[in-house]
Amino acid sequence: MFFAGLFAIYFTLRSTSPELWASRTELLNVPFALVNTIILVISSVTCQMGVFAAEGLKFKSALMQKLVGWGVVPWFWVSFALGAFFVSGQVWEYATLVSEGMPISADSYASAFYLTTGFHALHVTGGLVAFLLTIGRFYAVKRARHKEAVTAIVVSYYWHFVDVVWIALFFVIYFLK
Repeated sequence: MFFAGLFAIYFTLRSTSPELWASRTELLNVPFALVNTIILVISSVTCQMGVFAAEGLKFKSALMQKLVGWGVVPWFWVSFALGAFFVSGQVWEYATLVSEGMPISADSYASAFYLTTGFHALHVTGGLVAFLLTIGRFYAVKRARHKEAVTAIVVSYYWHFVDVVWIALFFVIYFLK
């Protein structure tokens, strides 16, 4: 519901201030944001590969094994790295926009942009913490159990939801002209 409210801000802003919308969306780096989005989507794929490994109770395996032989831990490490890269990309985008004269206090579009993408980044960061806690839990167990597999599945639900929300945000923010 929170993100629905943020979407409502964008649609209201677009309908009430089309000139502001047009001038500010020109500052956005769509190709960079597309690459960053693809990275986040790939992290969802690697997360799901970790779930498949968890369902087979394959938690740990050497990183040098073939990809199909990986356990949940290596897959979750890759997902974590991709998610961290996504958040770093957002930070870089913020720095670029601020240097181009669009700080959060510039106008209503800037406020909406930073609030929406910033809250999403906080949710991604929460998912990164969940990956670390889950990986730590897998390292702590001596033998594979169903309980750890369920943990991986629940973390993946959260991660997939965050990805789906970003895809919707991406289209609203970067493609809605």
